[in-house]
Amino acid sequence: MRIFAALVLAAATLSPAVASAQSAEPGTATVVPVQVTGSPAKRFNLIVMGDGYTEAEQDKFRADTDRHLNVMWSIEPFKSYRNYINVYRIDIVSGESGVSCDPGLDAPRRTTPLSMGFWGGCNPNSVQRLITVNNTAANTYANLVSGTTTGNRQILALANSATYGGAGGSYATASGSNSMSALISPHELGHSLGGLQDEYDYYQRGVPGDTYTGQEPSSAHHTLLTEQQMLDQRRKWWRWVGEESESGGRIGRFEGGLYYTKGVWRPSEHSLMKTLGYYYDQVSREVMVQRITAKTMVIQDSTPTDAPVGADRVLWVEPMRPVSHSLTTTWTVDGERIDGDRDSLDLRTLELSPGTHTVTATVTDPTDYVRDPAIRDAIARTRTWTVDTAITTPPDGVEPEIVSSTPTTHPVSRDEVVYVETTHPATTVPQVTWTLDGDRHEGAELDLGTLDLAAGTHTLTASLGGQTLTWTVDATAPTTGYELSEPLARSGDTYVYNGPFSMRLTGEDDHDGYVVSESRVDGDGWFNYFGWPTSSELPWTFTEKGTEIDSLVYGKLPRGRHTIEYRSIDAAGNAGTPGAFTVTTIAPPPACTRTVTGAHRGPLTVTDGVTCLDGAQVSGPVTVGSGASLVVKGGRIAGALSATAPEAVHLLGATVTGAVSVTGARELTVVGAQLTGAAVLTGNTAPILSGTTVKGALSCSGNTPAPVDLGVPNTVKGAGQCSGDLPQGPRGRVYEAVQDPVK
Repeated sequence: MRIFAALVLAAATLSPAVASAQSAEPGTATVVPVQVTGSPAKRFNLIVMGDGYTEAEQDKFRADTDRHLNVMWSIEPFKSYRNYINVYRIDIVSGESGVSCDPGLDAPRRTTPLSMGFWGGCNPNSVQRLITVNNTAANTYANLVSGTTTGNRQILALANSATYGGAGGSYATASGSNSMSALISPHELGHSLGGLQDEYDYYQRGVPGDTYTGQEPSSAHHTLLTEQQMLDQRRKWWRWVGEESESGGRIGRFEGGLYYTKGVWRPSEHSLMKTLGYYYDQVSREVMVQRITAKTMVIQDSTPTDAPVGADRVLWVEPMRPVSHSLTTTWTVDGERIDGDRDSLDLRTLELSPGTHTVTATVTDPTDYVRDPAIRDAIARTRTWTVDTAITTPPDGVEPEIVSSTPTTHPVSRDEVVYVETTHPATTVPQVTWTLDGDRHEGAELDLGTLDLAAGTHTLTASLGGQTLTWTVDATAPTTGYELSEPLARSGDTYVYNGPFSMRLTGEDDHDGYVVSESRVDGDGWFNYFGWPTSSELPWTFTEKGTEIDSLVYGKLPRGRHTIEYRSIDAAGNAGTPGAFTVTTIAPPPACTRTVTGAHRGPLTVTDGVTCLDGAQVSGPVTVGSGASLVVKGGRIAGALSATAPEAVHLLGATVTGAVSVTGARELTVVGAQLTGAAVLTGNTAPILSGTTVKGALSCSGNTPAPVDLGVPNTVKGAGQCSGDLPQGPRGRVYEAVQDPVK
């Protein structure tokens, strides 16, 4: 493996110099190889550089880079094709902290090595979230990474900012520490590397786009065609239509994209090019596989093909090595295929007839991520040799030794394909010996996913001659904890809310590195947990209508019962087994017209409006008249509760020591309550009885439909409709009062 030494660049003139031992001058830069899987000439080289990070903030830049990379490695196809990518970090010292016009045009202009700034570099005619970089300066710093060129590298510049922003052009930019910034990076790389277009239906947030009136877009993931036209004409994403989308929902036809609201369609409801947090859908993912592969040499090296070779030698190719699978190498001799998949072919085993022969090796990628034959052909490569049996191969003096491998600098995952590459003596196929948990294996690669490793940390070695490489195998999946705001009622992992609630996910792992957590709702696409858009320290908040932030809506969850799954992905790429909890959201109580707190002595009669008892202590009976409403939040009623034909009765975490009788309520919700006496519920509309203890006799009759417990059982002695366990209620049902059509 070739490792590049750190390089130093100093001063605003960008001329090479040695940094001071005491204090680095502004403009000083150090190149740090983060991941090197091969020669830069044979790889796609991602160069991450920071701007606006002072010397004292370089640890912050390193942490920002680690988070951006680990999020990227959790997203396909970056996850599977990680070995195709060399990553170099350039630590650039800035004399000032932060970047220009952050967050607004009235913010200071700062002098930084890359001149990064919001508003397109402080342009009042631009948009606030557009971060630009001085391309000349960025390219000069990138040139410090020996062996890279503009053709085989991609620059990602991170601004020292917690404000949302980024851009994708020749170079990709993103804010370094915004809660969503690690998702901006793969989105912008979708533009810069993949040539993908935005699937937004707006350009300026809060301003809907117009109707598209142009011709069929050249974009691979936008169209004017219907699904049937795509299928009939075999155009655009017809091969994926109808399948479950990797970003949630299904692959089909969804209106909006290219900054237009109408008149143009995209493949999925939400993908990374539409909504940050989701994955690329299959259409974009296929394009990204092609673009990443195009930046590499699929066959990194081979036996030279520029002259005939003898039949007494070994031919070889070095294919690229994805993390998730192996490329396939097929050999033909004079057009006839040789059985097997191998990277070397010993011609002596073929007993070729005298004369010349044509031998071909074809390396293909069997990935399921590609269905278009044209793309599959584009990511394949071929080498052809003329073999002359009259030629004798002279000794080449090449000894078997390991020259490169899967990086040993970080743990590999439990299902990774680990590889080594060796020298290639003309007459020998080097035999690499792998040892894992005492078991020996042979070959240039070892697919750990086939070994069913037990959870824990394992040591893997690869040996050839006197050389040995060692890897740590992380076979323990990360764990994920969840924390919800206080519910009205709970039973195990089932919760009931009557308003907004928050969710915090915490991923933990037994190895170092940023852990990526995700969640998904009702089987929709996995969504990156980044905290809250305004701060990664805040939990995610779900509300019925969502929360609007900068003209986008976050956390919208319709009323009803939902299953929320959660999991984490560690730095090695291991995904944890998903956990799940169930949340049912019901109608909030009506707004109070009168509120009682503290102690209330004697009886309480509610004749009209909405009376709320907020933690009140009522020492007497409570009566609710026709059309009136009572909402009891906590507290205690030391007496009976009687309601006849009320508009609404909500008993939420309250205690009632006397008998309870509710008849003919249009809305009846009893959740998390303690009812000491008997309870009679008769003729109510869609009553909810959840997480409640009724110590006296409970009688339910004539309710339409019967009471439901929302998955949180009650402790009751029930009769009639309330005998036995109550139903949870149908999934997706909206739990709210039935409204009078006249109103």
